[in-house]
Amino acid sequence: MKLQNPIIPGFYPDPSICRAGEDYYIVTSSFGYFPGIPIWHSKDLVHWQQIGHCLTKESQLQLEGAKISEGVWAPTIRYHQGRFYMVTTNETKCGHFYVWTEDPAGEWSEPIYVDQSGIDPSLFFEDDKVYFSSTGTEEGIGIYQCEIDIETGKKLTDTKLIWKGTGGKFTEAPHLYKVGDYYYLMCAEGGTEYGHTEVIARSRSPYGPFESCPYNPILTHRSSGRSIQSTGHADLVQASDGSWWAVFLGVRPVSYPYRHHIGRETFIAPVHWTEDGWPIIGNQGTVELEEHAPNLPVAKWKQAPSRDEFNETQLQACWTFLRSEEQTEWSLSEKESTLMLAGSSDRLDSRGYPAFIGRRQQHHSCEVTVSMEYEPQQDDEAGLTVFMDDKNHYDLALTKVNGQTQFILRRQVGSLIDEKLSEPIDGTTTELRIEATPTDYHFYYRVDGKQWTLLGDGETRLLSTEVAGGFTGVFIAMYNYSRNKTKAYYDWFEYEAKE
Repeated sequence: MKLQNPIIPGFYPDPSICRAGEDYYIVTSSFGYFPGIPIWHSKDLVHWQQIGHCLTKESQLQLEGAKISEGVWAPTIRYHQGRFYMVTTNETKCGHFYVWTEDPAGEWSEPIYVDQSGIDPSLFFEDDKVYFSSTGTEEGIGIYQCEIDIETGKKLTDTKLIWKGTGGKFTEAPHLYKVGDYYYLMCAEGGTEYGHTEVIARSRSPYGPFESCPYNPILTHRSSGRSIQSTGHADLVQASDGSWWAVFLGVRPVSYPYRHHIGRETFIAPVHWTEDGWPIIGNQGTVELEEHAPNLPVAKWKQAPSRDEFNETQLQACWTFLRSEEQTEWSLSEKESTLMLAGSSDRLDSRGYPAFIGRRQQHHSCEVTVSMEYEPQQDDEAGLTVFMDDKNHYDLALTKVNGQTQFILRRQVGSLIDEKLSEPIDGTTTELRIEATPTDYHFYYRVDGKQWTLLGDGETRLLSTEVAGGFTGVFIAMYNYSRNKTKAYYDWFEYEAKE
């Protein structure tokens, strides 16, 4: 059997994995979006289902004023004595913290903070000791470690620099493992862009000195023409059959010069151990879009329908807010089988709380359609946005200009803004459609079920990370701007992959 990479497509970067019996769990970064840290479940390492988020309460995740690429970064998940622990960094607010639970699909604890600087924290449990490592800069960029009380987060030892890496820039994302007689310290180097690599070292002590692997880097696609690029930021897991696997991030550029817009995604590859005891990821450090699957019983999940009818009591796990759910006025019960989204006075280009409920674009080719009822007042607008960040997005919305109801297509790239209006329309039941290809977006509308009208297009490359910067990927979201809190009613939202 073959597996298809990425195993979690779209903006799901910085993956970390753990095993609990026959079950596997992955967490990924979420940056300035709420709720935080998506969590995924699998029984065969091939098929993954999102079961929720680790940070679902404002007390766990404060994002006020955060840029889209700030917020929470690079989580690690570990399982120990019946508990799951997720540790991460709120880069904007409070530094390192972790939460725990006995049910990864349920609620997680309130944050427990660790007083150590840096980013990319990780936990390693051994007997009655808990080692806390992170990337730091106190004595130069490298990996720093201390021991903590897992119940309180209190440091039990001083923080020590344990490894500076192999000489590549930005030695980061550490994970410590014990295999046989050795402690293995695995890290990313080269930055998370096209020079990304994964390296490893080992020692007979968790504090070193660490011997660098002679085969480093054990994963990289730098200076190659492969369809997967930027591979790195890996985590290892041993499956229940004894085999070893690595999850890691990568990107799939769609043009040359390289441009990628749907974000850094989660990939998987087998790990082979050399005769002298070193792990190598994939085929001598390279990975394919199609790999041999693990020798585990196949466990597929029921596929969610492409159309969300909004007929449940809670939003599906894929939906996400900007910075806060509490600051967004929305409802699934005000009108049957309808999502109500009240307007916010914060626009999409603010660092406030725009009325925004979105999901990640997970396929280069897809079609998104919504049915919306909306009666805008002057200068109100509600509809769909293709959103990279507050300065780079394409918006298709219903608005009122000089007393006339019209559709607007706004394309914002940095400080450049282009707007186009449709002819005035008559009717309140409208449908909006975005057709995405690897290189372009096409924006359509129709009223009362009549013929579709193309309002305009936008290039995907202008919403790419290489143009916009940052660490995130494109969302497609319902949004509503209104100083009067005018309500928009979304009857359904359909996301259909075309790949």
